[in-house]
Amino acid sequence: MDEDRLRRNWDDLLQELRVSQAGVQILTGFLLTVPFSSRFGDLSNLQQAIYAVAVIGSVVTTALVVAPVAFHRVLFREHARPWLVAAGNRCALAGLFTLALTVCAVLVLVFDVVFGDLAAVVVGAGCLLLFAVLWLGIPLLMGRRHPANEKSGTA
Repeated sequence: MDEDRLRRNWDDLLQELRVSQAGVQILTGFLLTVPFSSRFGDLSNLQQAIYAVAVIGSVVTTALVVAPVAFHRVLFREHARPWLVAAGNRCALAGLFTLALTVCAVLVLVFDVVFGDLAAVVVGAGCLLLFAVLWLGIPLLMGRRHPANEKSGTA
């Protein structure tokens, strides 16, 4: 891959990560305040476990979406841009995956507390389906419909 294309790919990746980082930071901040609310002690063991999964997911997501910046800082001026782009892309994809799971866990917890188990399961399944369709299904479908984009470098 030529240097100009690598630079564009890296710049695009960083811009995408900026968008997700803001959302992840807000979500993590919100989750970290939950145990200090007066109703936290009223949560069942299962609800507390779902909360713990959500917090861990949020921290893992934060680590994944910030990792490419750390990679760049450590490898600055080492001529490692091909590796940075490839590794950053993998981290971004993994971060999107953990973000989707984390958001669904938060939604399950909220619906379980407010409406009960059945609503939590239905909404959680719907949330997973929504992310799967929007973030995976549609892009894969469009990629198959427009395979020439890959060959021309416009993807």
